[in-house]
Amino acid sequence: MGLPTGWEWIIILIIVVLVFGVGRISKISGEIGSSIRAFREGVQGDQKDKKAAEEKKLLEEKRLAEEKRLTEEIKKES
Repeated sequence: MGLPTGWEWIIILIIVVLVFGVGRISKISGEIGSSIRAFREGVQGDQKDKKAAEEKKLLEEKRLAEEKRLTEEIKKES
């Protein structure tokens, strides 16, 4: 005995609708959808935070390199 076939899925769906009702099923599916949406937003937020931290680090490294270069120039001029 394997997975249910086409007619068996239809019968299972009818039983689920009779047991839970259409309103409850739509509410559950809406909650699942909003949970997935919130998860995606959370993942994207983490990626944005990580990217911002990397950009900040890169800018700091550039600033330090420029500061070092200017310091060396001043020393040469003295």
